[in-house]
Amino acid sequence: MAQAMDELQQKQIRQAEELLFSGPQKVGFCKELFFGRFFTDAIMPYPQLSAEQKAIGDKAVIEVREYLEEHLDAAEVDRNSDIPPEVIRGLADVGVLGMTIAPELGGRGLSQQNYCRVMEVIGGHCAATGVFVNAHHSIGVRGLDLFGTEEQKARWMKPMASGEVLAAFALTEPEAGSDASNVQTRATPDPDRGGYVINGEKRYITNGAIAGVLTVMARTPDPDEPDGKVTAFLVTPDMPGFEVVEARMDKCGIRGTATARLAFKDMFVPAENMLGKEGKGLRLALTVLDFGRVTFGACCTGGAKVCLEKATDYANRRRQFGKNIGQFELVKEKIAIAAADTFAMESAVYHTAALIDSDAEDYMLETAMLKVFASERLWTIVNDTLQLYGGAGYFTTEPLERMMRDARINQIGEGANDVLRSFIAMVGLRGVGMNLQEVQQAAKNPFTGAGKLWGFAASTTSRVWSTAQLPVPHARLQPAAKALGRQIVQFGRACQGLLMTHREAILDRQYHHGRIGDIGTELFMASCVYSRLVQLVSQNDPTTERDLQTGLLYLKIADRRNQARLAAINDNDDAAYTKVADAWMGNDEH
Repeated sequence: MAQAMDELQQKQIRQAEELLFSGPQKVGFCKELFFGRFFTDAIMPYPQLSAEQKAIGDKAVIEVREYLEEHLDAAEVDRNSDIPPEVIRGLADVGVLGMTIAPELGGRGLSQQNYCRVMEVIGGHCAATGVFVNAHHSIGVRGLDLFGTEEQKARWMKPMASGEVLAAFALTEPEAGSDASNVQTRATPDPDRGGYVINGEKRYITNGAIAGVLTVMARTPDPDEPDGKVTAFLVTPDMPGFEVVEARMDKCGIRGTATARLAFKDMFVPAENMLGKEGKGLRLALTVLDFGRVTFGACCTGGAKVCLEKATDYANRRRQFGKNIGQFELVKEKIAIAAADTFAMESAVYHTAALIDSDAEDYMLETAMLKVFASERLWTIVNDTLQLYGGAGYFTTEPLERMMRDARINQIGEGANDVLRSFIAMVGLRGVGMNLQEVQQAAKNPFTGAGKLWGFAASTTSRVWSTAQLPVPHARLQPAAKALGRQIVQFGRACQGLLMTHREAILDRQYHHGRIGDIGTELFMASCVYSRLVQLVSQNDPTTERDLQTGLLYLKIADRRNQARLAAINDNDDAAYTKVADAWMGNDEH
């Protein structure tokens, strides 16, 4: 069994290397964090929309907000488990279903930053509608936009952007969820008819039963891989063999979305319906998920802002024990933490969206970190807001019980959070590990490798005795900059230490993956917040004072969270967790 696992791991590593690390590796802010470095040029200055772009976004936000307030009843969507067709048509009319698509292809041509502003509004108003739009646009239409041929775009883009044709993205299967590479649906070449015959099934597919075009992932033959490689196909429901097994799967939250089970039985798909290159379907999926995770974060931010508004309003008017509950410290604590985390979510959303707008080469860590942080903090914020409301929050007269049910999917969809923690850790540690390997090789040949050894010694010394250098334009930011810089260096040292201790075995040390993933994520959020604070303090505008206080509080909270995580690398109960879990699962050898 051990040998089989070793072979499986080697195969998985080869697949990951091909998928994520083929070609020249790009430098990115989050990758540099794992080395203990603050890559200033990649995080500062904090992005600001031009006056023209801001005006465009303001107009879109106002139009969408007015439409939602007048026509979309989120409670009714939840009760009826349906987003009415007339609402979908209305969203299309205000441009939501083709927001970032070029006008010549039927879209509105918004930047990713402005699109996120719109998704904030939608996510705060109705989470189910936010998921519907995200599935259609961010991972459905966007895949065609990025990877489609001119003929494919000419055929489908305008109808998809206008809402005449809805889109879906069909990846998940009974055996392929978090393990996306385990797709079992097969696409067998049919050269006589000039296409492929697809057999398999999909489940949990948002818009699956209402979409007119679906991006379907299926495994095609490959001479170098006995199991073949995953390829993307554009599928329409009128193809013989396409079956909707279950149109609307009952679920905990986001009930308005049409989440389907699908089956394909000897379904012929023409070769011209292949999306992207053969065998490159997983690369396509990861790319569009980067876009989806950013708008996912925007929807979570919108939900968090609604909760914060409701919490502060209720705290100011609800009286208990002779005073407003907002006067009690435990209530103040919840509101302050919610405000700080919401500020961090918002800061990271627009930094990451700006990376997309700038055509940055690599932001897969940033989008994964944003998704994990935003989904988990929203869950806490919803829970704390409901707690402030007490019994009133538990009943359907308030939206909080619905928001709680809706928010739970966020930690599962677009990559389960624990899987993403491990992904963040492994991608980030890879660069550090490669550097250590080069140093090890240089040590075997000290004359030819002297430069590498000297560089490593110098960088190690600087990391031990100094902090990462952050620009400090104002004395008010000095303590925060010093603390953040020191923690970035500590993180780099911790990553290096774990790799030197565990070497290849780090692949199986998921307790450490979780800590490293969470530390890196919090450092990215804190860096986005710091960058934003630098911008705010330079404006010298008294109206920004509340934001400055909120951002500085977040940096203190983040620092404390990470101090605990760093300490847990060496002081933890991992062995006890394993022993007890194995005992309960019947795996205890003793």
